[in-house]
Amino acid sequence: MARYTCFFTVAVPLNNLRQLLVQTLEDCDFDIIYDTGDYMMAREVPGQVSFSKLVTVEVLIDKTTATDEAIRMNLVMKNEELPLQVDNHCHKMFDRVNQAILENRQWQMIENVVG
Repeated sequence: MARYTCFFTVAVPLNNLRQLLVQTLEDCDFDIIYDTGDYMMAREVPGQVSFSKLVTVEVLIDKTTATDEAIRMNLVMKNEELPLQVDNHCHKMFDRVNQAILENRQWQMIENVVG
């Protein structure tokens, strides 16, 4: 199973974060399938790759430490594909979402750690 993680700290009002995340993930061809406010799961839109390569994104928003100046998010992207190559489909989608989050002008990036 391919699995990639990263951590973001962004400056954005907490009320706006959820909608901005939904918009960013949908722009990257993901459908939101579960959302509790502090946890969000999205799945890649089927049709471009085989079912086993479809990527799932999980975002955990740390509301316990959130302030008006900073909100921390943990992002995990995974699929059933074995990561036999560095440039696999899951990694490509991880790079795409990571870049979309970094380039989003609706928030200010404070910290980005890819793990």
